[in-house]
Amino acid sequence: MEQLLQVGVISSTHGVRGEVKVFPTTDDANRFKKLKKVILDTGMEKKELEIQGVKFFKQFVILKFKGIDNINDIEKYKGKSLYVTRENAVKLKKDEYFIADLIDMQVILEDGTLLGILTDVMKTGANDVYCVESEKYGEVLLPAIGECILDVDVEGRKMTVHLMPGLIDEDGEK
Repeated sequence: MEQLLQVGVISSTHGVRGEVKVFPTTDDANRFKKLKKVILDTGMEKKELEIQGVKFFKQFVILKFKGIDNINDIEKYKGKSLYVTRENAVKLKKDEYFIADLIDMQVILEDGTLLGILTDVMKTGANDVYCVESEKYGEVLLPAIGECILDVDVEGRKMTVHLMPGLIDEDGEK
């Protein structure tokens, strides 16, 4: 399992004192208020940064890191991802999962046959939608609801599902 979980991406600098605009990739941007440290993936190394200040502007989080006080020190990190360790991640409720733990998971039908591999999770207003790449049916979109998702075994990297009527075209096999 991934030990680092992405919480945001630096989109641009903010002002000249080393602050950055971060596009949050977490469900709740307010979690940045409680974060003390993040890990910056520079592409060459992973650098731990201490958060000194947090503000919000439209859909962005404005972060100020301790020891970075100049636009020139942070500008080179535009487009880079920010992570937290699994220990510092938000605590999940029952039937909640980190997207990183679901990607590349085997998706099995309730009769035990392989449907495909989970390739993406789409966020919609009502519920998430799991994108499954199936050799037989192409891309299958599964709503992340109890009637459809029967079991998720994160450790075993396997999800058991019930295909509700209309989710695949039986005649239109790939």
